Amino acid sequence: MFINRAAELAHLEEHYRSQRAELFVLYGRRRVGKTELLRRFCIDKPHVFFIATLSSDLDQLATFSQQIWRFTHADAPEGFTFPSWEAAFRALADLPGRPIVVLDEFTYLISGNKAIPSLLQKAWDETLRRTQIFLILCGSYVGMMEREVLGYQAPLYGRRTGSYLLPALEAPAAAAFFPAYTPVQQVEAWAVLGGMPYYLTAFSDQVDILANIRAHVLDSQGMLRREPQLLLMEELREPRNYFSILRAIAEGSTRLNEISQAARVGDAPTTARYLDILQGLRLVVRRVPATDSRPEKSKRGLYQIGDAFLRFWFRYVHPNQGSLDLGLADAILAQRIRPTFDQFVSYAFEEAARAYVTRLARAGQLAFLPERIGAWWDRSGEVDVVAVSDADGHLLLGECKWSVNPVGVDVLDDLQRKAQLVDPDGRWPAISYILFAKAGFTPALATRAAGEGVRLVGPEAVVVDVP
Repeated sequence: MFINRAAELAHLEEHYRSQRAELFVLYGRRRVGKTELLRRFCIDKPHVFFIATLSSDLDQLATFSQQIWRFTHADAPEGFTFPSWEAAFRALADLPGRPIVVLDEFTYLISGNKAIPSLLQKAWDETLRRTQIFLILCGSYVGMMEREVLGYQAPLYGRRTGSYLLPALEAPAAAAFFPAYTPVQQVEAWAVLGGMPYYLTAFSDQVDILANIRAHVLDSQGMLRREPQLLLMEELREPRNYFSILRAIAEGSTRLNEISQAARVGDAPTTARYLDILQGLRLVVRRVPATDSRPEKSKRGLYQIGDAFLRFWFRYVHPNQGSLDLGLADAILAQRIRPTFDQFVSYAFEEAARAYVTRLARAGQLAFLPERIGAWWDRSGEVDVVAVSDADGHLLLGECKWSVNPVGVDVLDDLQRKAQLVDPDGRWPAISYILFAKAGFTPALATRAAGEGVRLVGPEAVVVDVP
């Protein structure tokens, strides 16, 4: 199943139409759909699609050599291989037309032969840059790709003609994996799986969310049961330390010193370095109140798990590993997950609401141009959705309610009261409001919202693109 990625495909097509030599770098964490994106891009174009593995350097060279040969020949002679990687890279200059050459899992090549970037840089400088080749380097180890390919000291620095860090899918694209689900069920799926295509394909919309969780997450043979461990082992050195940090955050430690003490992986500076890497992988995010004009300097920053599935796994699977290993998945589902599932989904609904406001801004459907979109909190309270424009003096405040009852005027009253807490000094003269609800809104609120220009948004809106 291939869904969305229209903007990414268009970006690749734009580079392809340039008719000049292109060295494009596509990277992002595992499971985000890089390979499928490139396969879709290459489907109607002449290409060499090489996927590196963990086999020996000579085996990799032989496989790559045979794929190059087969670009212009029906078959490669048995045992054929170029004598060196430099010779193989130079041979790319002889491919006719506008060939696409994909080196997928490029970091595996570097792990097997540290000279690969330097050899490719030499071939590029001496021959390839004067051809019409479209060379794509694709890798999952975000840190290594940024260090060995994009970094200032990397041999290939300055040669790339384009790069793209592939993000997870947004809620509307994720919802498209489950056309038979209601909007409420689509939000629930988003809460558990986020926007990772690999995770989304694991679930089926022919059964409900809890049945999918039981089969694919809680079952000992479930496709996603041990996904976090595998992810950390594949992406990172010292996976135990990163696991400890994620566990500490999941258990409520959100500030650097708290995480350092709970995870016990070193002092605060050491923990901060681990957190930086986790942020680079989009597994952890540092959030600050949207009203803080300099987020990087804010002392109110909180660390949170940024990946939806990791949040679910550390909330429900990790604490219950012993019971699950004893075959008590049904009991865990009934006693631990079902009673608190709506509370868990409510957090994701807030994220989906903030993303919806972002899409409104992109579509030009806000009355102002926001500079920051997020949430707000201090000791006196919190607001789920906040969009800020310092230039326009405008503030948008929003509340999210994931409950079985329609939202009434009391929620709007409370939100308007909070406006005084968010902006006690009148920094933003114009304040507007938006409400999100799982179960809709009372007639009284609908009438008042219409009179006051308050947006009312249900699940059906947050899981579709803004027109």
